[in-house]
Amino acid sequence: MDWNSSLIKDLEWSDKIINITGKQKVADEIAAKVKDGDTLGVGSGSTSYLALIAIANRIKAEKLDVKAIPTSLEISMFCSKLGVPLTTLYENKPDWLFDGADEVDPNNSLIKGRGGAMFKEKLLLSSSAVRYIIVDESKIVTKLGANFPVPIEVFPQALLYVEKELKQLGATSIVLRPAKGKDGSIISENGNLILDCKFEDIGITMEKDIKLITGVIESGLFIGYNPTILMAANN
Repeated sequence: MDWNSSLIKDLEWSDKIINITGKQKVADEIAAKVKDGDTLGVGSGSTSYLALIAIANRIKAEKLDVKAIPTSLEISMFCSKLGVPLTTLYENKPDWLFDGADEVDPNNSLIKGRGGAMFKEKLLLSSSAVRYIIVDESKIVTKLGANFPVPIEVFPQALLYVEKELKQLGATSIVLRPAKGKDGSIISENGNLILDCKFEDIGITMEKDIKLITGVIESGLFIGYNPTILMAANN
């Protein structure tokens, strides 16, 4: 029975999409890769949203059997709006994944997590044999941490212990990420807090070193995952 609600039907992207022409071209490229029977890991961000629209159009036009495992609640709701069937990692392994990134270095290592979904993003990326990361030229850096801090998801009661341990790892700045539009800090997709941390140097073991701290759920460092980078040309 239908809820007879307009909340999902009227759902719109929450912000202006920058470089929409370049992102739309890559979104169409992603949609063209979809095959009947695919299970897709669907990342967060505006380009993933545009790709999801293009994929939904193909599903309807070609009657494709395609399922999605989204990385965030927001993308999950858009899947419902667009008629893209949802599944879970309990039921299906993703055949491939597409997502965005905040930074990409020359080794294709990444910083992600500005949307607070890095745990699910890393879980899906790790579960997918084929990984596409969509960025524009502004996200390309010579070394990680050049433009963005490293997001770290923390169990709330471990906050101060994790802060102490991050300082031991060389963090030069640790900020509890504030929310916009509500009082207090932002809450991750898993109900945890997020610290944004700057480091002078991010070595090859930094991702694992951060993860070993008790109370850290996940970090936004993605080192050694070897994704395929797709460039959205700037307008």
